[in-house]
Amino acid sequence: MLLHNLLPGLSIDCVIFGFHQNELRVLLLKMKQSERWSLPGGFIRLDRDVDEEAAHILHTRTGLDNIFLKQFHLFGKQNRSNTSHIEPLIEQNVLPASSFQWFDQRFATIGYYALVEYASVTQPIADTTSDCIAWCPLPDIPSLILDHHQIIEHARVALKEELNFRPVGRNLLPDEFTMPELQSLYETILETSLDRRNFRRKILSLGILKDTGKKRLGAANKAPSLYTFDEVKYAEAVEKGFKSGFL
Repeated sequence: MLLHNLLPGLSIDCVIFGFHQNELRVLLLKMKQSERWSLPGGFIRLDRDVDEEAAHILHTRTGLDNIFLKQFHLFGKQNRSNTSHIEPLIEQNVLPASSFQWFDQRFATIGYYALVEYASVTQPIADTTSDCIAWCPLPDIPSLILDHHQIIEHARVALKEELNFRPVGRNLLPDEFTMPELQSLYETILETSLDRRNFRRKILSLGILKDTGKKRLGAANKAPSLYTFDEVKYAEAVEKGFKSGFL
């Protein structure tokens, strides 16, 4: 760890959302020598832009590039930093003793959230201070270090607000999906039920979907149509936003 190449006092924490079995999940790391978990994150190299560093962190943990990544908040409370999760790592020689002074300084952290298609992260990669990395459902988040619970909750609220005025489904669903699957995603993020006919009318009026002409075979009910996102119109909607939301 070449600490002299890093920007002091500032870190990055990424809330990586995936959608699976009708629930949002977050990618978390289990700390070595601890029962607590953490968000994927890191520090900022002096020769790297902040957004570039966040994308690098995301790629290192998921193996993915060019996915939705948004900076949503700076967490900078005076008492947010402590070394309780670092001391066991130093005691067990996971981190060198010389790094304690670095971790003992006050840190503000930049929160990013990322949206990834769950099935595309086939082998998430833990870092050197973690035993493992795993997807955790939002209702079942384990004990976390520092203020990472607060960061996740803040990201969830930011995603909910974003979904009301910009599309996000392309990053969380497979390339082809049914209207009920898309509605389930929206209901999960918005934390409310949506009328089926009103949702269909609203989402089709946005012009961001294309009917593939194919059906979901093997469904319990009548085979539903498969849709995909119109890449050009979707990108325009992300840039310009909607005039009215779903709530």
